[in-house]
Formats: sequence, structure tokens, C-alpha cells
Amino acid sequence: MAILALLSIAYGSTIIPLHDVIAALGHAAGFEADVLPGPVGKIIVDLRLPRTLLAICVGTGLGIVGALLQTVTRNDLADPFLFGLSSGAAAGAVSVITVFGDRLGIWTLPIAAFTGGMLAAIIVLLLVSRIHGQGPERLILAGLAVSFLFTALTNYLVFSGDQRAAHSVLFWTMGGLGLARWDNIGFAALGALGIVAFALRNHRRLDAFLAGENTAESLGVPVARFRMLTFLIAAFTTAILVAVAGVIGFVGLMIPHLARRFAGQLHLRLVVTCAVFGAALLLASDLIARTILPPQELPIGIVTSSIGAFFVVSMLIRKRM
Repeated sequence: MAILALLSIAYGSTIIPLHDVIAALGHAAGFEADVLPGPVGKIIVDLRLPRTLLAICVGTGLGIVGALLQTVTRNDLADPFLFGLSSGAAAGAVSVITVFGDRLGIWTLPIAAFTGGMLAAIIVLLLVSRIHGQGPERLILAGLAVSFLFTALTNYLVFSGDQRAAHSVLFWTMGGLGLARWDNIGFAALGALGIVAFALRNHRRLDAFLAGENTAESLGVPVARFRMLTFLIAAFTTAILVAVAGVIGFVGLMIPHLARRFAGQLHLRLVVTCAVFGAALLLASDLIARTILPPQELPIGIVTSSIGAFFVVSMLIRKRM
């Protein structure tokens, strides 16, 4: 992850030597280092470093969200997409781009995306509360329904809104780290640190889910209430991350499966491994997105979805064999 972070800062439309990167970072941290020329130092500290930190926060958060959702729903395919969280956030962002406009300044888009994600979570919980029983399959079905609903709303907004904003909509719905700035890194860090703290604090409860709901109940875990709490925390984190980076698919699906091969099933090690693997995947994907078609920048979701497609196919083939 550290190597990928350095490469992420060094490579882009302009390639900066690694020794200049290290010198600029050392100077920014207050260590004795050669002072670089103004433009190079600004590119490193004000543009690329925030983007690298945002990639780490988003990768960490989405990786752990996927692991928690897969555990509490006992579904290997669970991720923020499956429950409508990403779709709701995307609908909120697209409504600003195509219809309402930038009425609250630079924070309009993040606020709208966060509101959309939380609205999707509330609708899912309301649907589940109206259904007899609150098992994981009902949560998944409600999430799918809400996901389809918000996807349809997003498509309607795209076609009925300002067509000149189509490129912005496309980039937003496929994700990107171009909005990274020092003033919104704290927002993303809040989401990532929140889900990390929740997962580590409740790792034994999550372990109990691995033995089945009845066993978890016998061990003192309030299964239905804890599942809803985990879903709310996951929704809050997803809404925050989508608000600053757009919809980045397959991270929450892939990372838990990869992490379990190294860390096992128990959640204390699994959470830490998901955080590191998720951050590394986002850093590598962003590096590819910025360098594969210079000087253009691909939406990072294209890269992660391509990797995710190969991952799912390989997983299916391996299980069949």
C-alpha cells in the first residue's frame, strides 16, 4: 500500500521523480528536505497527496462495508450496490447536476449524494419493518427493489435534465477521485474511521454470526437489532464515500473474498486485512485510470468493474471445479 501510495503521487499527466516526491512530503511534514520549485511542490502536496489519501479512505471504507454486509446477511454477493445505497447516493448527485444546480456552492454535490444514500437506507428499513420477520433475505429483497427504483430515477433525471451535463453524470456514476481536496478529506476519513471502529468494537458479535443466527442469539447477540444497526452504519459510510468519490463498484464485493484467503473468517484480522487490501485496490485502480489513456482520465469505476468481472468469473469457475 505504501509503494502504491508513492507511485500514485509520482505518476499522472506529469511524471514526478520519486526523490522529489519524498522531498516534498518531508518538507510538508516539517522535516529537513530540499525545497522543490513551487509548481512541483504544489502538485504533490495540494493535488496528488489529497487524492491518494482519498483513495485510501474510500478503499478502506468500501472493503469493510462489504465484509460486514456479507456477514450479517450471510450472502457472499452482498455489497453497497445490492442494497440500493450507492444507487440512492448517485440519484442525489445526478439531481444536482441535471436539475437543481450548484445552489450551496462546492458542497452541494456531496450533500445531495449523502442525502440520497441515507434516504435509500431509510426506505429499505421502512420496507423491512412492514414485512413479517426481518431475516437477511428480506433485507436483500428490499435493497434490490430500492436499488432498481433509484437507478430508474437516475436514468430519468439524465434524460429529462440538461443534456450538456451528460459527461459529468457519466463520470459521477462511474466514480472518480478528482474532487479530492484538503477540505473534504476529513469527511471521507470520518466515514472510513467510523466503519473501522464499529467493526473492531463488534468483531466478536460478527464472529457469532458465522455460526448461524440461532447460535448467535444463544451467545447473547440481538441478531435482528444488530443486523439493522450494521446496515445503518454501512449506509452512513457508503453515503459519505459516494458523496466525495462517486459510485465505485465491486470493491465491497471483491475485497472480503480476497481478504478471507489471507486472514481467515474471524473478523479481528479480517477487518484490518480488508482495510489494507481495499486501499491498495483503489490506489492501483486510480493509477491505472490516470495513466492508461493520457492525458484523459478514465472513471475509476471502469477499472474496478473490469477487475470485478474477472474476479466473479474466476470465483464461479473455481467453485464449479
